Parts: sequence; C-alpha cells; structure tokens
Amino acid sequence: MDSLSRRALLSVTAAGAAATVAASAGSRPAIAAAPQSGQQAPGFYRYKVGSIEITVVNDGVSRMPITEGFVENASKDAVNAALDAAFLERDFYAGPYNPIVINTGTKLALVDTGTGEQAFQASKGLNGRLPLSLAAAGIDPAAIDAVIISHYHGDHINGLLKADGSLAFPNAEILVPAAEHKFWTDDGERSRATKPRVVAGFANARRVMAGEVLKRLRTYDWGKEVIGGVTAIATPGHTPGHSSHVVSSGGKSVYVQADVTHAPFLFARHPEWHFMLDVDPVAAEATRRKVYDMLVADRMLVQGFHYPFPAVGHVEKSGAGYREVLVNWTAAI
Repeated sequence: MDSLSRRALLSVTAAGAAATVAASAGSRPAIAAAPQSGQQAPGFYRYKVGSIEITVVNDGVSRMPITEGFVENASKDAVNAALDAAFLERDFYAGPYNPIVINTGTKLALVDTGTGEQAFQASKGLNGRLPLSLAAAGIDPAAIDAVIISHYHGDHINGLLKADGSLAFPNAEILVPAAEHKFWTDDGERSRATKPRVVAGFANARRVMAGEVLKRLRTYDWGKEVIGGVTAIATPGHTPGHSSHVVSSGGKSVYVQADVTHAPFLFARHPEWHFMLDVDPVAAEATRRKVYDMLVADRMLVQGFHYPFPAVGHVEKSGAGYREVLVNWTAAI
C-alpha cells in the first residue's frame, strides 16, 4: 500500500472513531463534575534535630483587618505596601499558627497550644485546628506529658482547654515562664494596663490559667533547661516574660522563637515596626534585632510560630531588615 493510500485509510478510520464517540456521548447524560471539597488538609511536618524529633502541627490562620494603629509607628499604607511586596492580600493580616511537638525519646512535649476548640467552632475551622493536625500526625493528646508555654497570649494558651472547659491535654504538666506568670497574675500590673488588648489579655490569662490548669502548672526560669534538650531563653518585650527555646541534640540546634516576630513578611522585613500586641514595643524591637542578628551570624535554624507553614528555616539580612528562607519540603525525616 503506498503512503497516500495509507494516509487516506488512517483519515477515514479516525473520522469514523470520532463519529462513534460523538454519537455515544450524545446518547447518554453528561456526568456531573465532582463536588468541591472546600476543606484544607490537616497540616503536620516532621524533622530531626540530632536525635530529637520535632513535629510542626498547624493550628490554622487568623484574619485580622489592618487599621491605622495595627503597627503603632507605621501607617496602614506602609503595611499594605509590605503586603503588596509579598504578593499578599491588602487590608488583612493573615497570621499562621504553628505549635510544635518535641519528642526527646523520653518526653513528648507540646510548645504552645494554638487558639483552642472554641476558636475552631467560632471561626468555622479557620483556626483552632491543632487537634485535627495532631490526629493526622498520629499524636494522642493524652500521650503529651508536658506543655511548654512561651507566653500568655490567647493563641498560645487557649488550646489548653476544650470548649467545655476540660483539659485538652489531661496528663500534661503545664510549664510556664516564671516572669510571664508573675506579670499576668499581678493585680498591680493589671490596674496599670491601658492598651485595650493588654487589658483583655489579663482577663483571658486569668480565665485559662486557673482551675485544673493551675493545679498542673510549674514555672521555669530563663537560661535553664525546661526539659532535657530544651533551654529557655529570655526574649522579653512582646510580653514581659516572653520566652523562646533552644532545642539541642547531637551538636544540632533550632531556635524556637515564638513571637520574637509575627509574620516575617511584615516584622522581619521591618524589625523597627511596633506591633499593636507588643506590651513593650521598644523592648520587643531590641529583642528582635538581637535575636535576628544572632540567627544570621550563626546561620541557626529557626522555628517561627507565625511563620508560613511548616514555619522552619533560616534568616538572612535584607536591606535594613531580615528575610526568612524556609526549608525545602522533604518526605525524609
């Protein structure tokens, strides 16, 4: 068969097949598209620091309108410009929440608790997702034997309680910074508070850090191990007793910075900005610069509570501020 005849045959065959498919399609009802899920997967990510295993467990995200005063010493326009530069939505602060679980081999410790079960219900699952992420990671809340608190803001302590007020981690000792506990339980400090969010913070701290939580509470001091392999570091300013932690094992370390910065695309890029939630913004800025200069100089791994998930990486100098460089996702631990 010559090439012309072969091409003609193939053309006829293809046309017949197309006609058959078209006829078949016309003889049956169209199949509806699959329904959209509308749900995000629970988030967890694991990595090792020496022999210690760390699991980042995402608690979701907040959405806070940006108003004048969101940054006390910068305009709303300046904040929106920073959001534009990061390809993010204007006029809203989307703040991630990322507690971690530290498995030392002898201790299973949660660092900070997220916003809690009540927040999950109120936000319709936007935040308060820690229980979902723990379940996805195969971690039973009853197996956690220590909860380490960095400071007393609600997104770090509210998850200690379930919606009904019972303990979310029934077998855990609650380990809190001594200076932080002293501040939020001091009636004199409460009477001197003027910022509305600080006033509300006193009320919330006393609501959560009471009852069964208070019975299990033990304070820790800066510069000392909280549990084996985890040392508390003084990082005051955001709150008076705000604490970070260094997890060390086998010559490796990660700096768990809590709220030394909030979302890095705002407050690492602009370390001079004073966030409205800082109790002492001048001290917070001094702490931020000191910690971030150290992280840059030592090329130290950092875990940021409000960093984009999985919230672990390094920082480098960028102009007058800093820029986060998140780790590459890997399936290996």
